[in-house]
Amino acid sequence: MGVARIEATFGALRAAGRKALVPFVTAGDPSLAATVPVLHALVAAGADVLEIGVPFSDPMADGPVIQRSSERALARGAGLAYVLDTVRAFRKTDARTPIVLMGYLNPVEIRGAQRFADDAAEAGVDGVLLVDLPPEEAGELRTALGARGLALILLASPTTPASRLRRLCEDAQGYLYFVSFAGVTGADRLDAGAAAARLRELRATSAVPVLAGFGIKDAASAAAMAEHADGVVVGSALVAAIADAPAPAEAAGRFLAPLREALR
Repeated sequence: MGVARIEATFGALRAAGRKALVPFVTAGDPSLAATVPVLHALVAAGADVLEIGVPFSDPMADGPVIQRSSERALARGAGLAYVLDTVRAFRKTDARTPIVLMGYLNPVEIRGAQRFADDAAEAGVDGVLLVDLPPEEAGELRTALGARGLALILLASPTTPASRLRRLCEDAQGYLYFVSFAGVTGADRLDAGAAAARLRELRATSAVPVLAGFGIKDAASAAAMAEHADGVVVGSALVAAIADAPAPAEAAGRFLAPLREALR
């Protein structure tokens, strides 16, 4: 279903007056076998969209928590083929929840834009977010993904110039991911007030929902950011919560449930 599945989800959220809760987990961590059960547990606990991190050896935008999770996953053999197999397995019992792959350009370039788009669509992926792909250089991949109905999710940040923000808002598909501060994932310096003005500006301009991520770690920070956004993304705190858990799926559900309650 691709971008249509994302649009249907956000349409239902708007109709219900609800904010989106989007958890991020690294595929293959804390184990190869845990990923699919964790994804299902997150949906059961209230996730609206799932972001799955594609492990990469040089995750430059990520802080130490996600860097280490990526290293552990790669050591277990969690490459792009494993990630796509994981999505296929998840789709056997969940055809409703949108899935966005989040990662870096290199693994996509190795596979080739067209083959990657074909394989992702066949597996049941709905969107792709590549941290290090500038919009100006995204034409080939955007075309390949678009031909298969997949969204290329774009990023905006507090330091993005106004001219580029306009382009991002024009080109955005699925949703626009607003990085709430300049830095890496997991940093402990979220300032919802400082992000509020930029989020209001983006939401007034963007044709797609605007989600806030980076620095959201608990129910309080999720509620604070959701006040100004269409939803929130939580990653590092969740990845840390399941990293050493004896029952990762149960730990994932326990972590996410209070955030879901805070966004009601």
